[in-house]
Amino acid sequence: EVQLQASGGGLVQAGGSLRLSCAASGFAFDNYAIGWFRQFPGKDREGVSCISAIDRSISYTTTEKGRFTMSSDNAKNTVFLQMNNLQPEDTAVYYCAADFGGCTPYGMDYWGEGTEVTVSS
Repeated sequence: EVQLQASGGGLVQAGGSLRLSCAASGFAFDNYAIGWFRQFPGKDREGVSCISAIDRSISYTTTEKGRFTMSSDNAKNTVFLQMNNLQPEDTAVYYCAADFGGCTPYGMDYWGEGTEVTVSS
């Protein structure tokens, strides 16, 4: 069974940090693009970052590069999102997802349930 289990969310004060993790199973991890996405309350889902299915390079699709860093532990089929200097506008549900091609906000093959991040001022 395909599973993508995101964890690590929670409540932090502005300026704090969180590290999200996503444990994947049930598919060929190394052959899939793995992405982080987020959805603000009442808004459409947007991309955060993506690791390529081709060469495992990491790209960022928001303006948060520099505060957010994605990494991957391929041996454990797990990806991470280190989030530093969090701000209230980062409050959202964060999802990880996998796709045989690339990362898009609504076109991924497999989705996890997401983990909620709340940043207080």
